[in-house]
Order: sequence, then C-alpha cells, then structure tokens
Amino acid sequence: MQTISINFILPDDWQELGDKRLRYVYELIAAEHTTDEIKTICLLRWSGTKVIGRKDSGSYLLKKGKLLFEVTSVTLAELLPHLAWLGSLPTVPVRLSKINRQQALPADFEGVPFETYIICDNLYQGYLSTQNDALLDQLGATLYGKSMSFKPAERINIFYWFAALKETLSKKYSDFFQPLAGVDDGNLLGSSTSVEDAMNAQIRALTKGDITKEAEVLALDTHRALTELNAQAREYKELNAKISTNGK
Repeated sequence: MQTISINFILPDDWQELGDKRLRYVYELIAAEHTTDEIKTICLLRWSGTKVIGRKDSGSYLLKKGKLLFEVTSVTLAELLPHLAWLGSLPTVPVRLSKINRQQALPADFEGVPFETYIICDNLYQGYLSTQNDALLDQLGATLYGKSMSFKPAERINIFYWFAALKETLSKKYSDFFQPLAGVDDGNLLGSSTSVEDAMNAQIRALTKGDITKEAEVLALDTHRALTELNAQAREYKELNAKISTNGK
C-alpha cells in the first residue's frame, strides 16, 4: 500500500476570510449546521477537496485536483481542530465589506463618530434583551448606511461584527467597560437602569455637564471618546481607592 502526503492549506482565523468565505460561513450557521459540520464542510471546500463517494468500510473517497484518495472519518475528525476558531465569535471585528453594494463602516470603528457608536450600541443592547430581529436590521442599516431587507446570513454577520467589536473595545478600554465592585453596569454609568440612561451618562461625562459641547462630543471619533471615558473611569477608581484607604 502506498502512503501519500497531502497538504491542506487553511485559514488560521476569521481575519483571513474574505467576503466570499465569510458569507459562506454565515450561510452555514444560518442553515443551523452543527459546529463540526461547519468545520468539515469548510475544511473540504477551502482545501479544494470534493467527496466522491463513501465505501462500505465507512471511509470516504475524496478528490483533490487530479488526486483520488481514501480517508476515514477519524482522519477527517483529526483535522477539525485546525478550524476550531469557527466555533467561537471572532476575536477581532470582521464583517462583509458590502451588502447590496452598500459599503460597511470600518470594522474597528476607527474614524466613526461617537454618536454612531452610541446608536449602534443602543440597538445592539436592545437586541440582546429582546431578540427582536427588527432591532438587528436597524443596527445593520446604521452599519451599512441604508435600510434594507437583510438575509439570515447577513443578520449573523451584523451580530458577529458588533459582538466582536464590543469585546475588542472592552479589552482596549478596560477601565471604562469593567464594572465596579457592587455596581452591575459599572464605570461612569453609575447605577443606570437603561441603555438610554447609560448613553446620557457617557455624554454627560464627556461634556462635563456643558450641554453646549454635546454636538462636539457626538462628532468625536469613537476611539477618541472612549479613550477619554476610559481615563475618567480610571481616575474615578483611583480616587475611590484613596478614599477607601484613608477611611480605614
């Protein structure tokens, strides 16, 4: 029996997927395939391998280019860990660059006005609370600059994008996004009980109560605004720590 060596060149993470591959993954998720099914399908498709048939022994006959070869289900399963990242949300924000020819905002929100971020976050938090697709569609309309009918795969793209963005921002601006001890929604938002309260608290923190500066604040780059909020949150924590220490 002859042993052959076959190289499967696969992407290492979500960032390596272009629009075509990204949409394909989201379509598989929308079709409710299991994670292992998605990994297997993508493994074969991205490596340019086709399933020709299945033998009585249970092994599969595959074709890659002009090469025919036989593999067992165990061998295929051993390759799946290379695509384990498909089973989790992206670690950095990625998205379809266009939907219906509408260009998306920058994936990392660099250069995006803080007001746009607040609107998106409001809709995202609303969707998390209600699972109402209408809110996800509104979020998509803001992210892509136009109201439209989003397909299931495109809705997944919208959710994955903003969820990954929120995770990235929470790590980059950890003082602001990390809750304070004993406070559910933490940082400068105090004990806000709604997304609207939280939004207003962010604006007040940046304007320092001067409503004449509100338009200027809302026009700030998202990352510039969050940098300032993060610095204020850090100063607030340091002040609290000093007060607690002096009070003992």
